[in-house]
Amino acid sequence: MVMSSPAVSRFSWQTLLKEHPDAIAAGVCALLVLLGWFSLNSGWLGVSLLILTAAYVIGGYESTREGLTTLWRERELDVDLLMIVAALGAAILGLWRKEYYFIVDGAMLILIFAISGVLEGYAMSRTERSIQGLMSLTSDTARKLVDGQEQMVAVAQLQIGDRVLVKPGELVPTDGIVTEGFSAIDQAPITGESMPVEKTVGDEVFAGTINGTGALKLQIHQPPESSLIQRVIRLVEQAQTETPPSQQFIERFERGYAKAIVLMGILLGTLPPFLLGWTWENTVYRALIFLVVASPCALMAATMPALLSGIANGARHGILFKNAAQLEAIGQVKAIAFDKTGTLTTGKPQVVRVMAVDKSSDKLLQVAAALESLSEHPIGAAIVHAAQKQGWEWIEAINVRSEPGRGIIGEVEGKIAVVGKATFVQAQAERCPEAIAQQSQQWEQEGKTVVWVAYDNDILGIIAVADTVRATAARSIAQLKRLGVEQIVMLTGDNQRTADSIGWEIGIDKVYAELLPEDKLEVIRQLQQQYPSVAMVGDGINDAPALAQASVGIAMGTAGSDVALETADVVLMADRLEKLEYAIRLGRRSGRIVKQNIIFALSFIVVLLIANFTGNMTLPLGVLGHEGSTVLVILSGLRLLKD
Repeated sequence: MVMSSPAVSRFSWQTLLKEHPDAIAAGVCALLVLLGWFSLNSGWLGVSLLILTAAYVIGGYESTREGLTTLWRERELDVDLLMIVAALGAAILGLWRKEYYFIVDGAMLILIFAISGVLEGYAMSRTERSIQGLMSLTSDTARKLVDGQEQMVAVAQLQIGDRVLVKPGELVPTDGIVTEGFSAIDQAPITGESMPVEKTVGDEVFAGTINGTGALKLQIHQPPESSLIQRVIRLVEQAQTETPPSQQFIERFERGYAKAIVLMGILLGTLPPFLLGWTWENTVYRALIFLVVASPCALMAATMPALLSGIANGARHGILFKNAAQLEAIGQVKAIAFDKTGTLTTGKPQVVRVMAVDKSSDKLLQVAAALESLSEHPIGAAIVHAAQKQGWEWIEAINVRSEPGRGIIGEVEGKIAVVGKATFVQAQAERCPEAIAQQSQQWEQEGKTVVWVAYDNDILGIIAVADTVRATAARSIAQLKRLGVEQIVMLTGDNQRTADSIGWEIGIDKVYAELLPEDKLEVIRQLQQQYPSVAMVGDGINDAPALAQASVGIAMGTAGSDVALETADVVLMADRLEKLEYAIRLGRRSGRIVKQNIIFALSFIVVLLIANFTGNMTLPLGVLGHEGSTVLVILSGLRLLKD
C-alpha cells in the first residue's frame, strides 16, 4: 500500500482552505448547528450552548466583519449586519425566555446566510472565469530568433524589430508581422471568428491566436504590452470595476432602504404590544423576521451578475464592452451613424471593373502593373494586386517618373507607357475611343476612380478602382432595421456622388458626405435631439470626436486606430458588422433580465412580509425564502452566459 506523506496531505488541506474558505466555514457551521440541536434535544444544555456559540462565530464571522467594516468606514448599514443583528436577537430572546430553540433558529439563520453566500460566490465565479479566460490566452515565453538560432525568452523582454518563430499549434506570443511562412490562424479567442484566417508574408497576427499547421516567422512591430490582447484584458478589467447607472441607483436606494428597515424594525419591536396586544415574545420574534425578509439582498443582486454575464458573453463572441453601462445603453439604441471608409467599406481600394479597347485585358493590366509596381500609391497597389491575382507577369518599367496628382509615365520594352487621369493619358495618345470615354464617365458617376492606360501612343483601356463595400454590410443594415432601429445614417468625408452610390447599395436611410471630423460630431448631436440613444460606428482618428459624443461609441477592433479604440465604448474585435446586431440583442436581453430580476426581488420581499405579519412565518423559513430568492436572482442573471 502506498501512503501519502503528511506534507502532501497538509498541502491539499491548505489549498482547499485557501480556495474554498467560505464553503468550509459553512460546512463546519452546518455540522455544529446539527450537533447543537442534537445536544439540546438530549438535554445537554451547556454543551448545546457551547456548540451553538461556536456555530455563530464560525458561520457569522465574515458577515460580521464586513458589516462592521461598512458601518465604521462608510457610516452605512448593510445586509450582512442586519442578518447578524437578527440572529443575535433570536439568541438573546431564547436566553431571556429560556426557550432555547430560538437560539437554534438564529444559528439556522446564520447557516442559511453562509450557504447562500457560498452559492452566490460560486455562481459569480462562473462569470469571472468566463471573463478571466482571456488571461489564459497570453503566452509567457516566445521563441526569439538570434542569428538563426532559437532562444526562449520572456515575452516582456521582446522589443520592436525582434524576430520570433511560432511553430504549428502554438499560441502567438505577441502581435507581429509575418516575414516568412504561411498558415491558417485560429482567431476565435480574440475576434470571435469561427473560421481560421490565412496569414502570409506581410499580414499581421495577434497575440493569443492559435497557429495552424504552418511555421511562421514574425517581426515585432509594437511593444508586447501594446498588443491587441493586452489592450482587451485591460479594458475588460476596467469594465468589471465600473458601476452602471442601474446599479448605482440600486445602491443609493439600498442605503436609504436599510436605514428605513432598521427604523421600522425598532417600531415593530416596541409598538405592537401597546397597539395590537401582541406578547413581547411574539413582537420581538416578528421584528427579527422582518429584519431578515425585508433586507434587499435579492434586489442588490438583480443587476451586476446579469450585466457581467452579458459582458462575458460578448467577449466570447468578439464584442468587447468597456463597461456594464454600455451593455445597458446599446440595448436602447434607436439611431445608428456609420462611418463609411473602413466601416461599411473595406477601406482598401480594389480593381472592380476593367475595359480594354481590344476586348482583352491582359496587356492592359500588364502595362499598368509594370508602372504601378514602382509606385506607392494605394490605387497603384490595387492594380498590381489585381494583376497578380490573375497570374499575369510583366517586364519591369524603366525611366519611371511620377506626375503628382496626374499619373505615372515610363518605358516598358522600349515604348512609352502612361497610367493616370484621363487628361494626362489622353495627351500622350493619338486618339481616344468614344466607347471608352463614355464608360469612364459612367463609372465616375457611380463614384469609382477611373485609371486610364496608354502604351506606344495608343489607349489600351480603363480600370475602375473603388473602396469596396463589405460583403455583410447590406445584410447587417437590413438586420438592424428588423430589430427596430429607426434611423441609420452614413457619415463620410468622401464626395457626395460616391457616398450616395454606396448608401443606396446597402440600404442607408440618409447620407452625409464631404464631412470634416467636427461635422460628424454635429450630425451626432442633431440625431441626439431626435432620438434618446444614438450609436456611432467608426474606425479612424477622424471618428473619435463623434464616437465620444454618441450615447454608445462602437469601434472596429482590428482595423480601428488606437484613438478610436480608446474613445469607443464597444469594440467589434473581428471587424464584422453582423456582430453589431448580436450586441444590440445582447443589450436588450440584459435589460429584460435586469427588469425581471428587480420585479421578482421586490415581489418576493412583499410576499415574505405578508407571510410574516399574518403569523405564518418562522425565522428559518424567512431566511430560507430571503436567501433562496437572492440565489434565484443571481442564477437568472447567469442566463446571459449562454449563447
